[in-house]
Amino acid sequence: MIRAFRSVAAALTIAGLASGCAVGPNFRRPAAPAVSSYTRPSFPGTTTSVDVAGGQAQMLGQGQDVPHDWWTLFQSPGLNGLVDQALRASPTLIAAQQALRQTMQLVYAQRGAFFPTIEASASANRTKTSATIAPPTVLPSDTLTLYALQANLSFTPDVFGGNRRLVESLLGQAEAQRFQLEAAYVALTANVVAATVQEASLRAQLSAAREIIAISTRSLALVRRQFELGAVAGLDVAAQEAALAQVEQTLPPLQKQLEQNRDLLIALLGRLPGDDPEVAFELASFQLPTDLPVSVPSRLVEQRPDVRAAEAQLHAASAQIGVAVANRLPQFTITAAYGGTSTAFTQMFANGNPFWTIAANVAQTIFDAGTLWFRQRAAEAAFEQAAAQYRSTVITGFQNVADVLYALQSDAESLRAAVAAERATKRTLDITLKQQELGAVSYLALLNARQAYQQALISRSQAQASRLADTAALFQALGGGWWNRPAAPTAKATDR
Repeated sequence: MIRAFRSVAAALTIAGLASGCAVGPNFRRPAAPAVSSYTRPSFPGTTTSVDVAGGQAQMLGQGQDVPHDWWTLFQSPGLNGLVDQALRASPTLIAAQQALRQTMQLVYAQRGAFFPTIEASASANRTKTSATIAPPTVLPSDTLTLYALQANLSFTPDVFGGNRRLVESLLGQAEAQRFQLEAAYVALTANVVAATVQEASLRAQLSAAREIIAISTRSLALVRRQFELGAVAGLDVAAQEAALAQVEQTLPPLQKQLEQNRDLLIALLGRLPGDDPEVAFELASFQLPTDLPVSVPSRLVEQRPDVRAAEAQLHAASAQIGVAVANRLPQFTITAAYGGTSTAFTQMFANGNPFWTIAANVAQTIFDAGTLWFRQRAAEAAFEQAAAQYRSTVITGFQNVADVLYALQSDAESLRAAVAAERATKRTLDITLKQQELGAVSYLALLNARQAYQQALISRSQAQASRLADTAALFQALGGGWWNRPAAPTAKATDR
């Protein structure tokens, strides 16, 4: 028996040595695009500025790295606290972590195919033979108990590397899931920042509407006094009342947007709508980052989680070609069994009661109507599809960065124009209000001046918010700095 299992060990060793290579293509990472800039040569490296809060010029630091806690550059303690809460409690992150854990467990499970499978079985049977049907036996009784104990070994040598390619494919899928987790991390932080900036913008718009309502209310009181004195007609009073009502109508939609945005922010924190965080955001709650790190374009494919996930999917598809090729080649199996049987439990391995078998088998598909061939071709087509999706993801990534860079330039110009319009319309409104007190202008002129000033106020607050939001979008487009994070969120997800 010892010699028999030595033979099994020798066969396993030979099979292991024969498994030194794996069929199918060896994956090579795609080269990074050979470009030196995200934008066209005419793109300036500095935005314009204006003397108002959030109107500072922003410098693009080419070749600088993105910090992992980029949201702290907005210098908002309230924002920092909400981001920390979201990272601790968001169910989106928890789901992504467990999805990664699931894929890693599948990898570990598939690696088990590299080793033999050993199973043990035991049985006990009590039997009474028929003296009429069965002939007399040498046993002292026609009733006996038979005990059996057996160990079975089975092993499929990975001669052509089919299992290694399958493990490689599963590792690629796990790697893709890891970068999807990183993408979820970056998206969550960016969405929290965007929600707080949107809240600040809506509060600024509400403040502008209330300011116009206050001006309209004072104007209506003046017109009513003038009407009592006979200086204006009732039509002028009605027009002022209608103008005030129109301005008041702008409040409910803005309040609705604010409440819904608040609900979104609470959901991002992993809470229910009734659990409102005790922090409110105004535009003054943020400082506009002025030094913006912009990584080298060739590094973008290393830093964008979506690009890395697409690359991992490409790797998994490449390995599946090897799996399909190996399935078309001969399949080897080795089996062995050892055990004993006896009518006495303690005598199963005594005298001639032990038994053993050793078997080797090789199987080759001769005809399957092209099934395995077409599966290989399908795997090759899936690889080409994954390659095209990878190229598309890279192009989209570069487009995202370029779009945000141009948006930052446009936002700065828009804010400067909005500030100029606000100051001009404010002067016009002040002059019109003074002329109204003197009875020198009609209600229509005042209405136009008031509407122009209201729109200018809203446009200025929106432009300030756009600069903040697009700055956050730039950090997200550049990858979010996950590679600089001291403790990645994948640490607990990959434990066995």
